[in-house]
Amino acid sequence: MQLRTVAIISGFIAILMIAISGCYKSTTVVVNPGSAITTTMSFTNDIIPLFEKNCALSGCHVPGGKTPDLSTVNAFQSLARGSYIKANDPDNSVIMLWLTGKKSPVMPLGNGPNQDINAKVYAWINQGAKNN
Repeated sequence: MQLRTVAIISGFIAILMIAISGCYKSTTVVVNPGSAITTTMSFTNDIIPLFEKNCALSGCHVPGGKTPDLSTVNAFQSLARGSYIKANDPDNSVIMLWLTGKKSPVMPLGNGPNQDINAKVYAWINQGAKNN
């Protein structure tokens, strides 16, 4: 009886150890990802293409979809009016909190944080979040 109890407890501990070792964080939060970018970021030329490729997709951030509307014609107004960006303060901008995984859901959905997207959006906001 005692041998059986030891075997059961040992088996439970082994399963628990395997389960714990399988736990990992799948979202990486990058701090100040765009602070090294010194070139002027253009909303039209740098940010909109990122939104078009990763966000303004059918069923996502398009007119009639999830807010903010990141379609080419509506993105800037949607971000500004919806208080998703705080010019010169990317660390406290809602869009950066989503992009870095500090706020759920992590964007872009399915892919999670993307260093290139995060760096460019961070730099653009840090440079004043201009509609240029």
